Amino acid sequence: MFKLYLTSILVAEVVAVAALAFLTPGVRLWYLVPIIPLTLVVALILRRRFGGPAYGIHRLSPQAIAGYRARETVHSPEALSRAIVERAEEIQHALEESPSDEVRVEMCALGYRACANDMITLTHLTNQALPDASFLKRIRLRRSRKKAIDALSEARRALPPGALRTAPQEK
Repeated sequence: MFKLYLTSILVAEVVAVAALAFLTPGVRLWYLVPIIPLTLVVALILRRRFGGPAYGIHRLSPQAIAGYRARETVHSPEALSRAIVERAEEIQHALEESPSDEVRVEMCALGYRACANDMITLTHLTNQALPDASFLKRIRLRRSRKKAIDALSEARRALPPGALRTAPQEK
């Protein structure tokens, strides 16, 4: 896509320079020729700077995916609990489909670790919200924390023994 865009820009510049040379025969336009490669260099620099999908893909790793956090999102305890439950259920389903696939097990272990980290955050957020919460809000907070704990426990049971002992780099 970018090559097509870049090619069209370069063709348009060449046509513009040629048209100017044809329309103004007495004027020397050789000084406009460096604009063509300059545009190519600027376009490549801009593409690298603002990143197309091809430039960021070499930095992707399972750890980067699992550790990704959106900066501006602040979760409520209930929303964080739902996210933990959803991801824990996805881990279970993935392991049920093919429990012997080594890559899938490593990815699920990374996902489990991310859920466990979120569980720590959930516990902290719940403990902060409980003292000021109404009676019904306290019940909802405790119920959402219990759902997350249960889902995370089920995901842990679905992981094969030893999956969480060492990180992939330490093997």
